[in-house]
Amino acid sequence: MIDLIVFSVINNKYALRIDNIQRIIQVPELTNIPTSHHMIDGIMSYEDKIIKVLNFRKLIGIKDYELELSELFKKLKYDHLDWVTKLKGAIFEDSEFNDTTNPHICELGIWVDNFTPNDDKVAKKLTKLIEYHKKLHLLGGEVLEIYKKDKAMAKDIFKNSLEDIYTQTIDSLDVFVLEIQSVANSLQKLLIYENAGDTFAIKIDNIDDIAHITKSDIMSSENENKTSELLDIEGILDINKVLINVISELRLPK
Repeated sequence: MIDLIVFSVINNKYALRIDNIQRIIQVPELTNIPTSHHMIDGIMSYEDKIIKVLNFRKLIGIKDYELELSELFKKLKYDHLDWVTKLKGAIFEDSEFNDTTNPHICELGIWVDNFTPNDDKVAKKLTKLIEYHKKLHLLGGEVLEIYKKDKAMAKDIFKNSLEDIYTQTIDSLDVFVLEIQSVANSLQKLLIYENAGDTFAIKIDNIDDIAHITKSDIMSSENENKTSELLDIEGILDINKVLINVISELRLPK
């Protein structure tokens, strides 16, 4: 039997032999090396050694995680500007408002509910974001209810309270953009990889599973052999109709 750790990068699935993995850890604070290869995110201390951290996204030519998060937060800011604009239209122009006032259903609410930071500083900032975001949506729902009975009061609450809470929500989201690397590190994992006496860390998105297979389960593919000078693909697995690239070897860039 062969034991594999299956991991993902966006929607791409890969697997490495467990024999080559020493540990799976959260991403610590890394020390950047300005002159290092662009695929190396920095160095870290591991068991009295200094090891390099290989960014797997960069290795396979996928958008960097920090950039992906920045684009997501930009979209979330736009979504909430649109939400407040529609709510304002409903209160001041009597237009229809069909968006949710449930803070757990909008895209930002779903994201924060599924984000568990491992960095204390990020956790504190997340608490603030959750607080303001929840207030924003709940107050929006209250204003809509008040509007049915007292339009003047609803307009007053919107101007004097809701707009301020919206600003605080966006400001809290902007803090996440400033801390984008720490947020990304809280979401990603490191595989401590050893091969032929060389030890380094591989930064990935998620650990999906541990697969127990036989050699015959690995099928040949067009990607077999080298996909780059740093990555060798042994073949592919089909597990429950999900295709997984089986890596035979990884190497650091020189």
